[in-house]
Amino acid sequence: MYDSEASADATAQAAAEAKSKAAAGAKRKKLFLGLAAVVLIAGAGYGAYYALVGSHHVETDNAYVGADVAQVTPLVGGPVRSVAVHDTQVVKAGDVLVVLDDSDARIALASAQADLARAERRVRGYLATDQSLSAQIAARDADQARAAASLTSAQADLERARIDLDRRKALAATGAVSGDELTRAQNAFANAQAAFASAKAAQAQAQANRAAAAGSLAANAVLTDGTTVDTNPEVAAARAKFEQAQLDLSRTVIRAPIDGVVAKRAVQVGQRVAAGAPVMQVVPIAAAYVDANFKEGQLRKVKIGQPVELTADLYGNAVTYHGKVAGLSGGTGAAFALIPAQNATGNWIKVVQRLPVRVAIDPADLKAHPLRVGLSMKATIDTRD
Repeated sequence: MYDSEASADATAQAAAEAKSKAAAGAKRKKLFLGLAAVVLIAGAGYGAYYALVGSHHVETDNAYVGADVAQVTPLVGGPVRSVAVHDTQVVKAGDVLVVLDDSDARIALASAQADLARAERRVRGYLATDQSLSAQIAARDADQARAAASLTSAQADLERARIDLDRRKALAATGAVSGDELTRAQNAFANAQAAFASAKAAQAQAQANRAAAAGSLAANAVLTDGTTVDTNPEVAAARAKFEQAQLDLSRTVIRAPIDGVVAKRAVQVGQRVAAGAPVMQVVPIAAAYVDANFKEGQLRKVKIGQPVELTADLYGNAVTYHGKVAGLSGGTGAAFALIPAQNATGNWIKVVQRLPVRVAIDPADLKAHPLRVGLSMKATIDTRD
């Protein structure tokens, strides 16, 4: 009887365990079905999201803030008298950054000004000489006319003396004229010949003087022809040097070329700087942009002008910047690397390349939440437009 009761208990216990296992199996099956339903719903939701939204957006966190930094370099050399700014200081275009000692520049300007005045006086002298030489030519014309008249008179006197001498020679043969009278006639003829020769020489000299004056006028006219004091080449060259000296003097004051923030200041008072040596940079934070490096496979639908949303690690997801695609780089980062990759080797391994995409940021967003060059960004491009 005891064995019968034990057998009945064992049978009941086995039945209970079987029932418990069946219930557990049903519950497990139900859970698996529920999990499968959740996964299916999630997959369907993700598929719908990707089809409607995700497939039209490309995203990368390989993006950094950049700006066209202005290098500040002196255009003239000299010792530094004062430095008006420091790193991180905000400046406006035209603000004084550095002042160089201007003593040499002022001396050069005074010298150039004196050279200009000297050139102007010299050209005025050329113009005055033109008038003087013109008057000399008129005087030489008068001398030439007087010499011609004197030659004509001397020639007439010579002809009269010759006739008188011939007449006396004819009468002397008959004894009607004395020897003294013949001698006087011969002397008069000789004097007339000398006077004629002198008048002829005077005419030649007058012609030569007139030609010399004309040559001097022509030579002087070459220096002034078609010009005034202001337009004469000598004055123009001196004025150019004077204006260059003025410009060099103004360049001893170095001003900010753009609005921005001072960075990398490398100049101190008393230091002698050379022309072209960088002394600092001005970063235009109000004109910052983002270079987002997208994988090549993400760029199939990317076009210039498409809208972009950006977030900065500096502000987190609380601040969203808006911008547009401004352009795509002409080559990948690897192509423009200092040491480009050599792909024609035996152990080549394909690496997904990234292409920089320039994103212009809305200036209003930048003004509300300024950025700095080099900050990390996350960029999402809407490729539906």
